Amino acid sequence: MSHSFPKQAFLAAAVAMALGVSSYVQADVKIGVAGPMTGANAAFGEQYMKGAQAAADKINAAGGVNGEKIVLVKGDDACEPKQAVAVANRLVDQDKVIGVVGHFCSSNTIPASEVYDEAGVIAITPGSTNPQVTERGLSAMFRMCGRDDQQGVVAGNYIVDVLKGQKVVVLHDKDTYGQGLADATKAQLEKRGVKPVLYEGLTRGEKDFSAVVTKIRAAGADVVYFGGLHPEAGPLVRQLREQGLKDVKFMSDDGIVTDELVATAGGAQYVNGVYMTFGADPRLLPDSKAVVDEFRKAGTEPEGYTLYAYASLQALAAAFNGAKSNKGEDAAKWLKANPVQTVMGEKKWDSKGDLTVSDYVVYQWDANGKYHQLDKQQ
Repeated sequence: MSHSFPKQAFLAAAVAMALGVSSYVQADVKIGVAGPMTGANAAFGEQYMKGAQAAADKINAAGGVNGEKIVLVKGDDACEPKQAVAVANRLVDQDKVIGVVGHFCSSNTIPASEVYDEAGVIAITPGSTNPQVTERGLSAMFRMCGRDDQQGVVAGNYIVDVLKGQKVVVLHDKDTYGQGLADATKAQLEKRGVKPVLYEGLTRGEKDFSAVVTKIRAAGADVVYFGGLHPEAGPLVRQLREQGLKDVKFMSDDGIVTDELVATAGGAQYVNGVYMTFGADPRLLPDSKAVVDEFRKAGTEPEGYTLYAYASLQALAAAFNGAKSNKGEDAAKWLKANPVQTVMGEKKWDSKGDLTVSDYVVYQWDANGKYHQLDKQQ
């Protein structure tokens, strides 16, 4: 009998601790932050972590989630779908997270969200724009960004109305996000009467695009649209310029919203003039001023998805606190019924988990390697 005593004693201690925990020690609630923390797209994972951590610090100082402190758990999926599923399983089974801010690549968010759904864990992605993220009937999957079918409309209209594109080349990286966005843009171009002169996929990780540049030249392109991420967009635009296509306008998407674009292109001179679509710059909103100032004082520029991740954590905390429950299903129900004040202004969600308002606009990169929201939006 003696060998069973420690087990019973341990159980008794565990029960006592569970019952009495709030009276003498503050418990923690864990929230996962999942995205590419390593690999070619690690800049976005870093934005996610910086934004979520700053929000967690602020929320914890104000009382946390239902009186408990938020502890963030990092999940590195490297933008690889199989790794994303492994990360999701670990966050749910080992780390026991109650919510997730993530993932980044749509091809990762889609399979990972199946894991969260089965476990009743609420997830909100700051950056996955493929429509399928919220079109599969998952009750606790949300996003803090718009959708490709909204972003593609803005890009297509801008190419036709402002860039006056007539011979448009549409390229993509064969990934769920990049190809989905290229297809949405192509559909809008065709709706506006512009049929692309070339539609082609590149392979992620490729660095030599001379064959496709030759095709772009042969097609007499005046605009090149690329659906994908900065590790390919950078070398692609550089090779266009180096191989003499200096007047061809280059447009991409919210997958290049990082200073890393300058590095992958090999210098600011190559990204000068590049257009991209992204949500209205959250750094310019009155709601974000105090937070942006804090980031800058600490030596960080809250670029790209930093404030999206911050707002995503605010939404999760508001939902748990509003529902007075740490259960994902309860939080999800609350979030679909209530607006949340975030660093990016007031946000509301529909029954699918999509934002009720999408705010895509066009930006342009300058000779100093910085991007700016353009005033002239058609």
